[in-house]
Amino acid sequence: MSRSVFEELKARGMIAQMTNEEKIRELMDTQKIKFYIGFDPTADSLHVGHFVQIMVMAHMQRAGHVPIALFGGGTGMIGDPSGKTDMRKMLTRETIQHNIDCFQKQMSKLVDFSDGKALMVNNADWLLNLNYIDFLREVGVHFSVNRMLAAECYKQRLERGLSFFELNYMIMQSYDFLVLSRKYDCQLEFGGDDQWSNIIGGVELNRRMDGREVCGMTFNLLQTSDGRKMGKTEKGAVWLDPEKTSPYEFYQYWRNVDDADVVNCMKMLTFIPLEEIAEYAKLEGSALNQAKERLAFEVTKLIHGEEEAQKAQSTAKALFGSSTDTEHMPTTALKAEQFTDGAIPVIDILVASALAKSKGEARRLIEQGGITVDDERVTDIGKTVSAEDFAKGHVLVKKGKKVFHKIVLE
Repeated sequence: MSRSVFEELKARGMIAQMTNEEKIRELMDTQKIKFYIGFDPTADSLHVGHFVQIMVMAHMQRAGHVPIALFGGGTGMIGDPSGKTDMRKMLTRETIQHNIDCFQKQMSKLVDFSDGKALMVNNADWLLNLNYIDFLREVGVHFSVNRMLAAECYKQRLERGLSFFELNYMIMQSYDFLVLSRKYDCQLEFGGDDQWSNIIGGVELNRRMDGREVCGMTFNLLQTSDGRKMGKTEKGAVWLDPEKTSPYEFYQYWRNVDDADVVNCMKMLTFIPLEEIAEYAKLEGSALNQAKERLAFEVTKLIHGEEEAQKAQSTAKALFGSSTDTEHMPTTALKAEQFTDGAIPVIDILVASALAKSKGEARRLIEQGGITVDDERVTDIGKTVSAEDFAKGHVLVKKGKKVFHKIVLE
């Protein structure tokens, strides 16, 4: 079934809010336009929270539109207060540039930047050399502080304290849209739903300064059915960088999503046709594992390539089938000095491998019967593993039913 790109994004449950639905639909379905999405380089890898935005860029590009990936080399020096309870850490220019380089490499797996099919721009090019007085006179005059403070992104920070430094963020993001509109004829800004206030600021600034009607659209954030943000594990964020989150761990994250979330994730994070997803939606109980395996494989393939997705899938199947294939499993190497008289407590292994955040948590996991070492449930909190137990090359630790970790000697 052929759908317009607007209808496709809507049917996949991605669209949250729009400044002018009729105009946006017309731009997306009858013209070939440039649109932009901003990414602040606050880390050296994109994470699952960015995934929806990149998928939107890919859908739009497939429909013939030209994505502009805007990297916040300028705004990243301030930091977006949206969704943050504290001010972000200030980054150096060198760190920001390094992070941008990492983002570009990861994004290129899903978006084709060759031959002008998509553009990469850095707002440092126009923000860092602005004259403060001129900027206030030309741009700042169009912003009402009362309206800004009523915006959700600032409201939640007022109680904790919002610096003047951060108050500028909305003005700078709005100015980005003005620059891109003038320089590239960019007509649409997209972003996560937490960016709604900032996007409206840019739409309004274009209207006030240039008399031009541009539009904005936000996308639903990737959340569980009970409203929690997805993309977090006990170890922290789920990163797209294989050095930070291995392809196997990445695969397992999606393989273990809740039953209630699997269909939504399929819609938002894969290119599986909606008609096929509708068939998966009919599955119930243990049959849903088919859908989870397909989701995990497709998402891992998009980010890490088919070969890594195959490896991750075969490792997972081997583990759950009690096979000994541990080649691609997350691994921790122990040093000789961590052993005392040739042995190391299981509690120390759990902390060293980040399966537990502290010895107290490790103790609780053992007391609750949640830890297995080489297929033997650990019941004694004083249990140790000796160097001889590594004769086969590794020791396999299992936490709960689904988390496996290989321990080796350095």
